[in-house]
Amino acid sequence: MTRVKICCISSIEEAKLAVEYGASALGLVSSMPSGPGVISEDLIEEIALSVPPGISTFLLTSLQETDGIIEQHRKCKTSTIQICDHLVNGSHRQLKKALPGIKIVQVIHVTGDKSIHDAIDVSKNVDALLLDSGNQKLTVKELGGTGRTHDWRISKIIRESIHVPIYLAGGLNPLNVSDAIGMVKPFGLDLCSGVRTNNKLDETKLKLFFQNVREADKNN
Repeated sequence: MTRVKICCISSIEEAKLAVEYGASALGLVSSMPSGPGVISEDLIEEIALSVPPGISTFLLTSLQETDGIIEQHRKCKTSTIQICDHLVNGSHRQLKKALPGIKIVQVIHVTGDKSIHDAIDVSKNVDALLLDSGNQKLTVKELGGTGRTHDWRISKIIRESIHVPIYLAGGLNPLNVSDAIGMVKPFGLDLCSGVRTNNKLDETKLKLFFQNVREADKNN
């Protein structure tokens, strides 16, 4: 089955609900310049420590310096770090050396063909890529949680061009997930608003989303 990461988890109860319906990973959002789902580092730690073995916990960070990311992760204690912006001080290799056993996932905001070259270059030093629909060039950066899809044609090219898993993000919901899997064939899917109503996880949407993922997997 295509893995599913439910992002913007805001409580232990939401974490349990997402896992109950089939999530293999949970996204925990630290401070961001914009977007939904931000919670405190104390709450990230509390949720991460409550999750059963085998379920990955992602710390979403907007920090761009390795020293700051390392310090933040040591507080939050997740199994994975999702870097939502580009590094400006330090490297992915330094992160992996400092945090043995912790997976490093780099977000690529798919804005055009240049994203293909960016993805190929960074994929050599990380455990996975997450292809999203943000925009780092705005005055207030969008680093995720936009609810917008991007050009899946580019995501497919990236998936075919690299040798690490990719997560597909950006505007996924129960109605378009079958098309996303059929076209891109990602290792995993990442979503937030597509299974929420009034910012709360919606059991009906969760159930339908996972049903449609299973059906799409059978047909692809």
